[in-house]
This record gives sequence, structure tokens and C-alpha cells, in this order.
Amino acid sequence: MRAIERIRGYVNAFGSSKRHRGDLGGWLGRRPQLLAATGIYESALLFSNRLDPKIKELAELKTAGLVSCEFCLDIGSALARGAGVTEQQMRDLPRYRDSEAYTELEKLVLAYAEAMTVTPAVGDDLAELRARLSEQLTKSQIAELAATVAWENQRARLNQSLGVRPTGMSDGAACALPEPRV
Repeated sequence: MRAIERIRGYVNAFGSSKRHRGDLGGWLGRRPQLLAATGIYESALLFSNRLDPKIKELAELKTAGLVSCEFCLDIGSALARGAGVTEQQMRDLPRYRDSEAYTELEKLVLAYAEAMTVTPAVGDDLAELRARLSEQLTKSQIAELAATVAWENQRARLNQSLGVRPTGMSDGAACALPEPRV
């Protein structure tokens, strides 16, 4: 059932895009094997349903904000709203540690996404966060979370390097913003 809801969210988000629709497809269409591989991995994550979609969307938004991918923030915000992420949570992503908008698990997930995204990603930091996550999540959920954050890093960095622009999926609604570099 979660997969159907997520697919519906993607259809709604892409249906609301207003501009620059062909940016990414225009690039990946030149390399059909990369387009196919991207579709396969996207589908695998879409049908991985051990982890609450809201948790996944928060982790992806945090990652996209740290990489400053405006396209990812545009679509990610639209998908996050559909998964139950609040406007306050989107606004508070840069200061999630001090925000009352998140549960302790959500803060831990955001810290994990941040630790995976910053360069260098320090193994000791990740090991400690992974141990804390294992108190609330199963190993399969942690694996799904790690794969989700790693893929969002790939997506965001690819989109940034190719100049993929936001399409307006979040126009007129709350949208997470790029985070300042520290």
C-alpha cells in the first residue's frame, strides 16, 4: 500500500511541474543505459517499504538541502507534503537539533543523513548514529535509510552538475531551502 501512495505522490508532483520538465531527461536520454539504471534504482527504493515514507522524505530533504539541489528540494518538498511532513519541519531542517517540530527518531534520522552527506563522511560518527538508530529501527530499515540517503546524494549531485532546474512542483506551497555552507 505504501508503494501505491508513493507512486501517486510522484504522479501528482510531476503533474504539477510547470517549467523545465525536460532538463534531466534531456541529459539522461543521451545515455539510455544510465536512464534505465536510474529508473531501476528509483523503482527499487520506491518499492522498499520497511521504513515510514515520512522518515525517508525528511532524510532526502535534509540531503538535498545540504547539497543545495533546487530541483531535489522542489520535488522533495512536494513528495514530503504528501508523506505528512509539515511546513514547520521543512522550515526547521537547518536547525533540526533545536526544533520541537521533530520526534527524537526524526532528529536521529536527520543527523544520520547529515553525517552521510557532509564531506568527509566520518565512519566513527556514522557508526555511533547507526548504533543509536538500531535502538529504534531494524537492520533492514537502516539499510533502506542508508540507501535512500546515498541515492539522494547521487541524485542531487548529478542534477547540480547538469544544471537541472526546479520545475515548480512546490510553487505556492512550503518548500525546503538550500542550507548555508558551514
